[in-house]
Amino acid sequence: MSDPDQPDRDEDRILAGEYALGLLSAEEAAAFEARLGRDPDLRAAYAQWAEDFAAMTDDITPQVPPAHVWKRLEARLFPEPRRPRWPGRLALWGGGIAAAAALVLFLFLPDLVGRGPVPPDNPPYVAQISAEDGSLIVRAAYDDETGTLFVDREAGDAAPGRALELWLIAGEDAPVSLGVMPQDAQAVLAVPDALRGRVAGAVLAISDEPEGGSPTGAPTGAVLATGAVRDS
Repeated sequence: MSDPDQPDRDEDRILAGEYALGLLSAEEAAAFEARLGRDPDLRAAYAQWAEDFAAMTDDITPQVPPAHVWKRLEARLFPEPRRPRWPGRLALWGGGIAAAAALVLFLFLPDLVGRGPVPPDNPPYVAQISAEDGSLIVRAAYDDETGTLFVDREAGDAAPGRALELWLIAGEDAPVSLGVMPQDAQAVLAVPDALRGRVAGAVLAISDEPEGGSPTGAPTGAVLATGAVRDS
């Protein structure tokens, strides 16, 4: 006797593959991500697609360009200037001082006035953790080499006297806390070494918890938002 749920599971597997490839519309992707937090079979299907697609690049051999190519690029981009006469040299010297001063201000002024959290450069993984009604939206960028997780809360906040706690759900495993979300809209969280390799293809979820976070090590309040971690 055939399983009446099998056609739905086949459709879910196809849907997970389309999500992994970025083929879904924004509305379809949001609905898919909302289901990930409560459907372990769907999470497993997405994780399998993500693993299969990532493995497709294993046999590609990195290529190093010849040294003469870089030298030609440097020569075309930065040709050696002609030596100017004395008046021109003085003008260039004065302009160089002004440019150097501007560069110093540009580089160090943000540190003097206080620089906010900085997202990873070209993060390999990103996620949008969102509620179905859009009341809570958090964008995340993750660098697995450094274990740096940058979060940017675009909408929503914790209820008075409550806290937002971030959880990692990898496959069928129980949720693991990544910490209480800071009050600032943007923050950088450090992922423990033991969890770094499990973030890719997992699901990030945010729950409503008492101040200071869950007292049990597992979500105790409502799960407010979920989002899958995918390649950037």
